[in-house]
Amino acid sequence: MERAIASAVDGVLRGRREDGRWCYELETDTITGSEYVLLLHFLRRADDPRVEACCRRLRRQQTKAGGWALYPGGPVDPSPSVKAYLCLKLAGDDPEAPHMIAARDAIRRAGGLRACNSYTKLYLSVFGLWSWRRAPSVPPELILLPRWSFVNLVDFSAWSRVIVLAVSVVWALKPHVPLRVDLDELGVGVSVARPRSSSRKVLWLKVFGALDALFKVYEALGPLGLWRRRALRAVEVWMTTRIGNSDGLGGFFPGMTYGVLALRCLGYEESHPLVRSQLEALERLEIEEDGEMRLQPCRSPVWDTALASHALLDAGVDHQDVPIQGAMEWLLDREIRTWGDWRTKSRSDAPGGAWCFYYRNDFYPDCDDTAAVLALLSRIRGKARGLDGRRREAAARAVNWLVGMQNPDGGWGAFDRGCDREILTAIPFADHNAMIDPSTPDVSSRVMAALLDAGLDPAGEPIGRAIRYLLRRQERDGSWPGRWGANHVYGTWLALEALTPLVSRLAGNGRDRLEEPCMRAAWWLAGFQNDDGGWGESLGSYENPGTRLRGGSTAVQTAWAMRGLAAVAGALPAALDRSLDRAVEAALERGCAHLSSTQGRDGVWRDDEWCGVGFPRVLYLRYHGYSRYFPLSALAAYRGLRSRPARA
Repeated sequence: MERAIASAVDGVLRGRREDGRWCYELETDTITGSEYVLLLHFLRRADDPRVEACCRRLRRQQTKAGGWALYPGGPVDPSPSVKAYLCLKLAGDDPEAPHMIAARDAIRRAGGLRACNSYTKLYLSVFGLWSWRRAPSVPPELILLPRWSFVNLVDFSAWSRVIVLAVSVVWALKPHVPLRVDLDELGVGVSVARPRSSSRKVLWLKVFGALDALFKVYEALGPLGLWRRRALRAVEVWMTTRIGNSDGLGGFFPGMTYGVLALRCLGYEESHPLVRSQLEALERLEIEEDGEMRLQPCRSPVWDTALASHALLDAGVDHQDVPIQGAMEWLLDREIRTWGDWRTKSRSDAPGGAWCFYYRNDFYPDCDDTAAVLALLSRIRGKARGLDGRRREAAARAVNWLVGMQNPDGGWGAFDRGCDREILTAIPFADHNAMIDPSTPDVSSRVMAALLDAGLDPAGEPIGRAIRYLLRRQERDGSWPGRWGANHVYGTWLALEALTPLVSRLAGNGRDRLEEPCMRAAWWLAGFQNDDGGWGESLGSYENPGTRLRGGSTAVQTAWAMRGLAAVAGALPAALDRSLDRAVEAALERGCAHLSSTQGRDGVWRDDEWCGVGFPRVLYLRYHGYSRYFPLSALAAYRGLRSRPARA
């Protein structure tokens, strides 16, 4: 184990950049490559060599079933499949070639064009491949609606707000860029069963569907002139303000691509600095390898730097050493201390004190990254007096910001407070499963743990409300769901690390009500260990809850499970359940053996399975850094347990 830890430390340190940060690749499915190709066609750059480089990857990523999936091993999904098929037709692939026939058949089996999501249909409408009349309405007038209105932008999630406003410009101005190909052969598909919705959701789907139809009739009659001009101007100001304070609109690929489309529709030339800034931001997401090109959905330097630093500290690297001090200074330089969209509902009385996921995105810091950085600042001290003063002041601001972002239900969402109006998910253009940003157990657990590390009173109201939220969200089997990582193994690990330390810090009923939930979660984790000693949970568990914690072992999910069990072993008295204590010890030993045996000679683990989540059932991710720092942290946690004296 010592050798494995030392080798893993070297592996993490090799990823450190000269300025003190870490930033690993963030990989997603083929949609980014396909949309990049389509954007280049929109800009009349069909002969750009990047088009063919992206198409080479599309051909290689085609599944045996003929289509394209959202993650390796996943089922064919119509939206990425249609876009990939269109790109290959534009590249000149023979429609009667075997791979194109297979793709066509797979898309039809998946439901054809009708089964694609709204944003795919809007994209196709730009190229005349889908009728604007059949695309969902995305009126820019949304920006003019007051906060008290039944539907307003304040209640949209941060990422949806960015996409919706950019798309609203495209929808309103309806550009037409004819292509030399069509998709008529995909217009007919088999009927595909849709996920069942509650009767209330079905009702609102019908209501919003009717409103969508009425709005299109109203728009066709032509009385929107003044309001439309005002709305487009307001959206333009909103977008340009946020572009000027980020490394791309929203910091992520869809915001940048739709931003380019919107700016061009508004009359901005491709040479305009605003358009160029978005194209340059997209170029920074390109990764070229072996003649192929893939595009990251965004970059994750703050997240990777915080988590890599935590893993090194877990492994025993001194907090005064250069890697940790450099990371702290780099992170302190990126603290966001200005107001952003979060201000509307936050209870914080100060501008900022938070961090974003990206290099720069001043309007959109998030709770997960801020908590990860706060926890790091609570573990270390600055070597220089001035640096330590900055650390203390930044930590105090982060505590204030996070407490102000706590939701009324006691939990935390990612980017906004009080963003949980489920009714908005019934809007026709909301089928990307990301319309709202409610509290989630994983983010809530990380924030709660960070606030405790920063010295917040465990008996105080913010922590008490967070505990009650987590206990309400525990599943009957003892697990917690994960929103930003797959899936129940991720949520359960974080919940255990947040709750178990409180067992020894709370008295009486406060302690008693935590012991049983933590024990149930530990039994659940230990009971799903694979025969090889690891753990794995497929991303398919978001579609089929019956498959939770069922899947081939991955180094990352093994590390998450081990850390959850290590938290229980380190906090719960063994006398509570000696059989559980023995089961946890055995599971950790087998997990350690699995990680030690699967580590590469360079100290790095490699997972073929993905376990990162953008939007469940819509966008999944592979964090290339996860298999470097999470297994290291898990091995270090197990080593720490073994070095402790026996517990009573």
